This record gives sequence, C-alpha cells and structure tokens, in this order.
Amino acid sequence: MNRRSIIKAAAASSATLSLPSFSPFAFAQTAWPRQPIRIIVPTGPGSSLDLIVRSISERLKEKLGQAIVVDNRPGAGGLLGTDLVAKATDGHTFGISFNGPLAYAPFLYAKLPYRLPEDLAPIAITSSQPNVLAINANLPVKNINELVALMRQKPGQLNFASIGNGSSSHLSMELLKSATKTFAVHVPYNGSPPSALAVANGDVQMIMAVPPAVIPHVQSGKVRIIGVTSKQRYQPLPEVPTLAESGVAELKDFEAIAWNGIVGPANTPADVIAKLNAEINAALKDSAIAQRLATGGLTPLTGTPADLAKLMSDENKKWGPIIKRTGATLG
Repeated sequence: MNRRSIIKAAAASSATLSLPSFSPFAFAQTAWPRQPIRIIVPTGPGSSLDLIVRSISERLKEKLGQAIVVDNRPGAGGLLGTDLVAKATDGHTFGISFNGPLAYAPFLYAKLPYRLPEDLAPIAITSSQPNVLAINANLPVKNINELVALMRQKPGQLNFASIGNGSSSHLSMELLKSATKTFAVHVPYNGSPPSALAVANGDVQMIMAVPPAVIPHVQSGKVRIIGVTSKQRYQPLPEVPTLAESGVAELKDFEAIAWNGIVGPANTPADVIAKLNAEINAALKDSAIAQRLATGGLTPLTGTPADLAKLMSDENKKWGPIIKRTGATLG
C-alpha cells in the first residue's frame, strides 16, 4: 500500500471512529434538562404550594432524569418568589405561583418587579381550592340567604375576617358584598390561624377561607360552614351548598377559587414548556399524588399552557374592578 493509500485509509478509519459523537445518544446527552431543576415556591414549607411541588417532585425526577430542588422563597405576598422566576436565566428555574402574584398584583401594587403577563411563561395549572363561607356558631342564621338578609338589615354592623388584605379570602367576601350590594367591615389578620380563631371566638362574625383553616373550629362546634365558593360542590364537603345554588339571585353565577400554576421565565423554549406540561399533568393524574393533595384540601387540575394563560387573563379582568372598589393596596 503506497503512502497516499495509507493516508486515505487512516482518514476513513478516523471518520468511522468519530461517528458515535453524532449519534442520537450523543444528542440526547445534550438535550434538556442538563442539570438539576429548581422549582421556586413563593411560600414557606408546609404551605399548600409547598405540598403540591413536593408531591410531584419525585415523579418529575424519575421522568426528567434530574434532581428537583424545591426552593422556598416566601415574602411580599408571593411576589418575591415569582419575581425570581421571571428573572431566571439558567434555563432550569421555574416556580409555582397563585392568584395574587399572577392576577391580583397589578391592582394591589403601585409598581411590580415584573411585568404581567409579559415576563412569565405559563406552563401548567396544578390545583384549585374553594373558599368556604364560615360563620360564628352563635350568629342567628342558618344559610347564605339568611346571612345576606341580615347583612342588608344591619349594614356595617357585621364584621368579616380575612387572612390578609388583598388575599383571596378578602376579595371573595368583597365579591359577595358587591354582588348583593351589602356592607360588612373587613378585619384583616396575618394568616389563616388567627383569622379563623377570631371567628371561633366571636371577635368577628364570618370569614371566607380555605376549608383546612376553619375545619378544626367546625369540629369544636364554634364555627359553622354555610357555603362554598366553587361552582360545583366541594367533594370533601358534599353537604355544603355552593353560593351559586343558595337561592340568592345575585349569586347565581358566583365563583371565587384559589388556584395555582407552574410558570417559567418568558423566554422558556416551547419544547421545554411542552415537556414540563406533559410530565406535570401526568403526575397530577397519579392516584397517589391526587390523594395526597386531597388530604390538603386541594383539587388537582390539568390543562395546557394556554389554559393557564387564559385563567390568568380572565382572573385579572374579573378581580381588577373588585380590588379597585375596595381601595386595597399592598405597596
């Protein structure tokens, strides 16, 4: 074999040996995700949002092949954590958020650290949770119709608690007041435990809050639940009527739910969004995960990124006028 033939043979051999680097396996090695995935939770450990993320994280780890790092970043009513998601640049940071930062915030804050909806990419709806309308057991009403009648009879003489100014707990009651043209005095508390306790003690007469907040006081006999704010009855409390079916004409279309969703930075690639959406939906359909969420009073939901985008937009339009009516501001 002459020198030229030897060089050609060596080149051919080298090309053959290099082929594995262009194989489908090699491409798979560089596909997303390439590192652990961080999911920011804008509330503390033990919260409902924390429960959702920790419930689905193990399955996501198995399906995506990377560790899921749950990063709790509470503060500023959820704005702190949501802003960290909006400004993330590593391609592997996402977050769970809720009504406040995703729909109410533009009306509650003079200036937001991120733009809605421009700075966030909707990925997946995760769950919803209704509020319940609960009253002190000594209040002389048996149902929603009688409560509305009493509010009309005594404008401004009844008080209602909330878990905080501008919260779903607060705004759900404001929606009832707006629909029925009644007036009750808002008394905001710092979170669910003190606000529910205030109703149990009779410091205020009523509250709209998520079921787990008031159930202990219902069990003690100090609080009664007379309505639920979802359009359909709440499965764990099937005997409790919805406000829409209460017989109060102005409430026939009433709905006020707390909802959550996974979002990412606005520049998240479409294929990454699609992959995350598919795996999150699959996790939420898992019976063990669904049961775990149900124990926390949460109803798992599934949907497309477009579904979450529509929910954010619809809720923004619905609650904006209610927030303006209350004059509530948070900063």
